[in-house]
This record gives sequence, structure tokens and C-alpha cells, in this order.
Amino acid sequence: MNIGQAARASGISAKMIRYYESIRLIPSVVRSESGYRHYAEADIHRLRFVRRARDLGFPVEQIAALLRLWDDRSRASAEVKEIALGHVASLRDKARQLEEMAAALQHLAATCHGDDRPDCPIIEDLAGGAARGHQHHARNGGA
Repeated sequence: MNIGQAARASGISAKMIRYYESIRLIPSVVRSESGYRHYAEADIHRLRFVRRARDLGFPVEQIAALLRLWDDRSRASAEVKEIALGHVASLRDKARQLEEMAAALQHLAATCHGDDRPDCPIIEDLAGGAARGHQHHARNGGA
């Protein structure tokens, strides 16, 4: 099948398929004499694996490791589990960070009158952070 058909069958856009090939996450496929990519069923399975891993939020580096383990029939499932649990910890950390950001923003929004006056604690907080960042930037010689 061609790249458009592979994209539909795998749920990954043609652009992303090309990208995954360019970074060697997936192997380059056979090309026709006219240069068109030709995807076999095994390629589609691999693309679906990548799609599911991306749906679960795995970064590309971990997907590459999981693909190597998938290809290795003598793999130890402990390696796969270690990658998965490491990703779980990362997701939980990100969720905690997002909750903290949401709580901080919720607090700022609760202190904002939300009326016609220009005073706004949200803007003041953002500007204060920008000023602190600007001061840090200036102290470090603009670096």
C-alpha cells in the first residue's frame, strides 16, 4: 500500500510516517521504480505499535527502545516493565505539575475582580515573573 493508505490504516499522518523514517524510528520501506513508498502489512503493524505508544504518551526515545524489545523475541519482560513504570512515574510527575499550575492560576483568577478596572492580579503576577526573568537574564549577561 502507498503512504496515504498506510496513514489511514495506522492512524499516523503521512507527514509523521516520513518523519519517523527520517529519524529511523521505523525502517525505510521498499520503494517502487518511480520512488513511491510501498508499505507491507508488517510495516502497518509497526506503525500501529508506534501510534499506540504515542497515544500512551511515550517519548520517541522510549518508543525506539520498546520497538527493539518487541523485535527481540528473547527479551526479558522486566525491561519492558521498567520502561513502562518509568513512564508512569514521569506522567504522574507531569500531572502533579499541571495540578500545581492549575491551582496557582485558579487562585489568581479568584483574586481578580474581572470587571472594567485595569487592576488584575493575573497580569501583575505574570509581569512580576517576567521582571524576575528579565533581572536574571540581565545579571547573567543576557544569557
